[in-house]
Amino acid sequence: MKTRFIASLTAGCALIAPLPLMAQSYQGRGSQEQTGSAQEPEGQTAPTGRRLSVEPYIEASQILTAQLSPFDDVLTYTQVAAGVDASYIGRNSGASVSLRYEHNFGYGDASDSDTVSGIARGYTTLVPQVLTLEAGALASRTTVTSGGANVFAGQNNLDNSSQTYSAYIGPNLSAEIDRVDITGNYRLGYTRVDSPDFVAPGGSPADVFDESVTHSAQLRAGTQPGEYLPVGIGVGGGYFREDIDNLDQRVIDSYLRADVTVPITPALAVIAGVGYEDVEVSSRDALRDAAGNPVIGPDGRLVTDESGPRRIAFEADGLIWDVGVLWRPSQRTSLQAVYGRRYDSDTYYGNFSWRPSRNSTLGVNVYDTLSGFGGRLTNSLAALPTDFEVVRDPISGAIVGCVNSVSGASCLDGLLGSVRSSVFRSRGVSAYYSRQVGRTTAGITAGYDRRTYLGAPGTVLEASDGVSDESLYIAGTVTGPLGRDAGYTIATYASYIDSGFVGVGDALALGSSAAYNRSFTRNLTGRVAVAVNYLDSEVSAEDLKSASALVGLRYGF
Repeated sequence: MKTRFIASLTAGCALIAPLPLMAQSYQGRGSQEQTGSAQEPEGQTAPTGRRLSVEPYIEASQILTAQLSPFDDVLTYTQVAAGVDASYIGRNSGASVSLRYEHNFGYGDASDSDTVSGIARGYTTLVPQVLTLEAGALASRTTVTSGGANVFAGQNNLDNSSQTYSAYIGPNLSAEIDRVDITGNYRLGYTRVDSPDFVAPGGSPADVFDESVTHSAQLRAGTQPGEYLPVGIGVGGGYFREDIDNLDQRVIDSYLRADVTVPITPALAVIAGVGYEDVEVSSRDALRDAAGNPVIGPDGRLVTDESGPRRIAFEADGLIWDVGVLWRPSQRTSLQAVYGRRYDSDTYYGNFSWRPSRNSTLGVNVYDTLSGFGGRLTNSLAALPTDFEVVRDPISGAIVGCVNSVSGASCLDGLLGSVRSSVFRSRGVSAYYSRQVGRTTAGITAGYDRRTYLGAPGTVLEASDGVSDESLYIAGTVTGPLGRDAGYTIATYASYIDSGFVGVGDALALGSSAAYNRSFTRNLTGRVAVAVNYLDSEVSAEDLKSASALVGLRYGF
């Protein structure tokens, strides 16, 4: 069979919802060194051999937290935890999971708390060379301000902590019929946020996301340049739907399109596409009392008026188009840049990835999507690789925004930046760089995200229509050995959210941690860690400042 290669230009930090299918079958220079294979699920890197690693563990630690602001207090906890870090890469399947449960026993004024955190991603082959089934899941605990900002504050026992759960599952199709590549996928997703009852500035209930169900499907048939024609051609379609529990919000986005790939040089191609898209965002109003005020349910969220009419927040139907370039001078470098028209406005998106050496990776991603909080999160899980390592805070055990993978880093900071229930259009950029020197690994990720919310006229969400939240985030980690039996991890993060809602203002979260571990036996490891965290929110009279220290033992099985 003729040697083939379908260029994958999705960077490791590509945390985006589905875009119209572009003509991305241009081979580029160096493609003759690759051989065809069954489809690898999105975000997946091809396995090079079988590998299985399962590391269950239990921990017992003593934690001291000095709360420096808004009041001066010292709290102590005994923390017990159990978890597992596992990965498997085989010929026809692969998966990685990091799952942790912990319970904090508080003393004095400190309260008890339970936390579940983790992330998982995997796939298995159903029909060799044709059909795979993939799935992913996330559990994360963060701090939510009354303005809806979602940040990491370094403590899991805060009264305003929230728990986010998200999962998806679905098949991927990849087949070749008479030199025509046929690809497609379907994903069923679910996301839920458990949070305390919030009241926004002014006494109104905060618009905090509850839960949603998403359906996403895409199908494309296309040829590569030089097969039937000098250019590559393709046709495809897609469907996305998200049903949000809050006020019965709904997003429906369907499209049909054709695209073409025109080779210019062995490394460069021009791509273009045109099609039709129909997008509709709608919701119902809140139930009103006799005085006309919205009714608030026992969970602190607005009660939906199920008998009321569905009202349109945003709709666009008609022509969509885009044009761009694909550049792949080598297997280590790739670039996609696209400009077009979508959602009744201009759109820009693309990505760049570069591996200057075997031990370093650089990536940049620009995105433009429309969905709710749940839709964005489940599609981002699908973009993760199946071979990764989770970066956790050494004190709380929480996932600190990013995961390290063989293809770079994928961050959740931009995704978890706001948990408002309103549907939004999200535009932004994310970038990462990772490097390994010997046994020491360092990585940094940064990004910017702007969410413009959509609210239907005549509903309580009308006040959010056209209002934007902007967030900036950066995270860095360094890990390495200290002799044969010891190692260290240093992590730092910063996130800033500027809300356009009246009376909400901004929120700034900063933190750093350092951890040292030493193996006493093959299974027993001692742990020492320190951390400082800072949270500044304009909706609070005082900042939250804390410093923590941990001493503990881990037993691995």
